Amino acid sequence: MSTSKKITIAIDGYSSCGKSTMAKALAKKLGYVFIDSGAMYRGVTLYCMRNNLFDSDGNPKIADVISALSNITIAFQFNEKTLTSDLLLNNENVENNIRMPDVAEKVSSVASIKEVRAKLVEEQRKMGVNGGIVMDGRDIGSVVFPNAELKLFVTAKPEIRAQRRFDELKNKNVETSFEEVQKNLEERDLIDSTRTESPLIKTPDAIEIDTSDLTPTSQLDLAYDLTLKHIVC
Repeated sequence: MSTSKKITIAIDGYSSCGKSTMAKALAKKLGYVFIDSGAMYRGVTLYCMRNNLFDSDGNPKIADVISALSNITIAFQFNEKTLTSDLLLNNENVENNIRMPDVAEKVSSVASIKEVRAKLVEEQRKMGVNGGIVMDGRDIGSVVFPNAELKLFVTAKPEIRAQRRFDELKNKNVETSFEEVQKNLEERDLIDSTRTESPLIKTPDAIEIDTSDLTPTSQLDLAYDLTLKHIVC
């Protein structure tokens, strides 16, 4: 798609609403760069898990996490097989590792740390400085790119989100139960929506998309139509 101006598209929303699938497909259709900001927080979380930066109750040792940030590098590498980008943690491809339930269980607590968010927001802004980017996460439209030309807020019914996540893990042969998945989503929703630093919110200028009854194709078509209305040719 050729236009005189490539815009910044910010997609926020809850876990397992389909926002990453939508964002990837939209970026591909537009010829834009896709950045999964959530993967970046998962990468930091994985580092903390590997380096014993959680206490016995499963909470991050905040001072130790902050001290470790200078030792953490986050980058993306294009995967020719999947045609998307994999996360590199200190030059190691950890794309599969960061999608595991144990990381999902802890990521919101790490993401709530002010210094962690500051480090990753700075990196995210560098990635999107020239536009032509689709980035999804929790605070993209509110904090990372408050002036994004198009902001989408994706949601879905809680039970549908839990089923989608459960099916995804089952397809990856990850041992878990529907109840465990549902509990994890509820806990993450609470932390993400109530944290002091960059809580998950729908900004006044964001367009809400409820994916409960939409197929991935329908979601993409809707997002693409909205994008066309915001691109200045």
